Amino acid sequence: MKVDSKIIGLFFVLISFIGGFYFHQYLFEDYYERAYSDENIDFSLLKKTLDHIYISYINQDKIDLEKMTYGAISGMVKALDDPYTEFFDPEGTEDLQETITGSFEGIGLQIAIKDNKLTAISPIKGTPAEKAELKPKDIILAINGESTINLSIDEAVKKIRGEKGTNVILTIERDGHSFDIEITRAIINVPTVEWELIETETGKKIAHLGLYHFSNSTYQDFKKISSEILNSKAEGIILDLRSNPGGLVNQAIDVAGWFLNKEQTVMIEKNKDNIESEIKSSGPSNFSHYPLVILIDEGTASAAEILAGAIKDNKNTLIIGQKSFGKGTVQKVISLSNKLSLKLTIAEWLTPNRNKIDGEGILPNIEIEFDNDNDSQLEKALEEINKII
Repeated sequence: MKVDSKIIGLFFVLISFIGGFYFHQYLFEDYYERAYSDENIDFSLLKKTLDHIYISYINQDKIDLEKMTYGAISGMVKALDDPYTEFFDPEGTEDLQETITGSFEGIGLQIAIKDNKLTAISPIKGTPAEKAELKPKDIILAINGESTINLSIDEAVKKIRGEKGTNVILTIERDGHSFDIEITRAIINVPTVEWELIETETGKKIAHLGLYHFSNSTYQDFKKISSEILNSKAEGIILDLRSNPGGLVNQAIDVAGWFLNKEQTVMIEKNKDNIESEIKSSGPSNFSHYPLVILIDEGTASAAEILAGAIKDNKNTLIIGQKSFGKGTVQKVISLSNKLSLKLTIAEWLTPNRNKIDGEGILPNIEIEFDNDNDSQLEKALEEINKII
């Protein structure tokens, strides 16, 4: 059987496009030398494999070049053994964009791969996942009875998400015990910022400011609420980052500018060549003079950890709660086409004092577990901020 040269050509145009994009995007001067040197694998193996499939494979009608191309790219990415680097097919790219914009159908659970296990980072406030009492660091053993072993985050998201009103069963391991939780999917509108004015027993007025996620709209929402706080009688602020799984880092950097002075370091970014760049605050510093306490827990991750670490290191701010999740690497979303995306780990974050976040997390000054009967962490924060006003 003659192999269709146009199909072979298309396959290698895609491979060349990805390689070329990678080269031009990051200006890897030695990219081609490293990728095609004698020490590396022979890329003609891809063509040889495809030749044999078209010449000899018994089910010729099942050959799907597009699906095979996606599989080849996905395989390359998985071989990096980095849980945060992912290839997204058209469906996955659409899901990714929905998450960034803050609205989708599912259960509202942020997940990650930790110690090679599919792990809950945090349920999003007000979602079915929170109502089902899923907790940070819950291990998801199975989705609808299918094991999650070797499942990527993108694959897991596709299985967990679905139309509102439908159910998904998660098999959870917690504290050495496993059990099933059935959850009804819904439309998830991710909240970003909320606040309330709390009066303490001594009559002090405290702004309890909750940041729940960093999406495209977070900073704009934050600015509106910040104006309300500035115009209120608030004498201090409790910045609540509990169960904030992170999101867009630029949004967290912008928020940090309200608590830090201009030109203070928000974070240090270290790339593959160990070259470090300091990201500085650009203000407006409107909250920099307020007495402040920060709340974190095991569901505080990624961009939320950057914000907590930046304020703690620069202002020696008191942090109360539990050690944060420990996700401290930088991912860039690269558009490979109008339907395909690559989320690639390109750097690592450090706090201004050069503390490592990835795998380490942010440590609270006062460690206290959450009490379901009353918010003991918030009560402690109110007690402590009352001392410094």
